[in-house]
Amino acid sequence: VVSNGTVPIIVPANGNLTAKTKVELYAEVQGVFRGRSKLFRPGQQYRKGETIIRIDAAEYYASVQSAKSNLLNLITSVMPDLRLDYPDIYPKWQEYLGRFDLDRSIPELPVMTSEKEKFFISGRGILTSYYNVKNLEQRLAKYTISAPFSGVITEALVTEGSLVRVGQKLGEFISTDVYELEVAVSKTYTDLLKLGEVVELVNLERTKTYQGTVTRINGRIDQATQTIKAYIEVSHPDLKEGMYLEANLNAKDENDAVEIDRQLLLENNQIFVVRDTILDLIDVKPVYFSDRKVVLKEVPEGTTIITKPVVGAYAGMLVKQYKGATAENLK
Repeated sequence: VVSNGTVPIIVPANGNLTAKTKVELYAEVQGVFRGRSKLFRPGQQYRKGETIIRIDAAEYYASVQSAKSNLLNLITSVMPDLRLDYPDIYPKWQEYLGRFDLDRSIPELPVMTSEKEKFFISGRGILTSYYNVKNLEQRLAKYTISAPFSGVITEALVTEGSLVRVGQKLGEFISTDVYELEVAVSKTYTDLLKLGEVVELVNLERTKTYQGTVTRINGRIDQATQTIKAYIEVSHPDLKEGMYLEANLNAKDENDAVEIDRQLLLENNQIFVVRDTILDLIDVKPVYFSDRKVVLKEVPEGTTIITKPVVGAYAGMLVKQYKGATAENLK
């Protein structure tokens, strides 16, 4: 016996997980890849700020030190002139020399407060030498690649001792904290998807469930498939990149409807009902199809319908009503 009510429209979708935060590691300099205590291999974990790759920079480091020494000599050579001609600015440059350490990054130059000071310092080549050293230091930092976040290596394309060239891809590094599931949803339900909606996710074996949240919805419909991409964010220690998950999106609630087995709906949008032990056909309005179920409207309240397909059924056929277990969503 049909009892119309509110039927939630669940839109199934599936896809593979991808890490929300990932970086591809590329070499910006050339040199020999030096090994560390941790081998650069897939599955190796690194904390944020920890060195992942170190390329041999001994030769380049020597050129940086030479440039620093040249800058130090230039500043030292102008100190006697500063003492005589610009005694008011001499102390700050003297203090700068005291902070100059060849084994550390060079400190910022003192602020030049007058045109005379700026012309004097620039004319002696100090500014040119300073910015040359800063440029060399920036490039020296590229010989070391540190973890931008805590994560794991998922792809390693070089090994310790190999020659690394400029622009060469070295590997891939991902964060295992948050993943995204990209799913394709029919354009019919694009206006029903909402950001922030909680979605239930299940694994392929249907042994574990996870809770995800819709974080992004693409603004373009795929012309070939007439679907739109939605992105579900999910976090759980058991999840891995590439893992297959199925999502059940709550599209909307259909009022005054009933859900029956899809096999019971005939091609011309009719279903069999029982009237005094005789089969009859009535017109219905299907509003949603899933793999196994169909949601119908305009089914009269209290109507008795068949719960299983009857072979060779026809209108006027005599049937016997079974008063045992009833179909799902039917009373």
